[in-house]
Amino acid sequence: MTGRSGARTLSDMAIDDEGHAIDEVVDRLVERFPDIPRETVREVVDAQVAQFAGSTVRDFVPVLVEHEALELLRAGERSTAD
Repeated sequence: MTGRSGARTLSDMAIDDEGHAIDEVVDRLVERFPDIPRETVREVVDAQVAQFAGSTVRDFVPVLVEHEALELLRAGERSTAD
């Protein structure tokens, strides 16, 4: 999306930055949980991103998403080990 002059707006850049940060979260979690398929990790992360869909302050969304996804993946790993 662009402003009237065709230049990208700050909002557009923030969305791109958040998307890139979320992609990096997925990469880190895939490295941390090599036995869990990337698609599964992505689904967990996307579900957590959806939890913040209505948030107006987006600065910490990637950090919060990573924390919650990490906990869910750990819990899933423990439950499959039992």
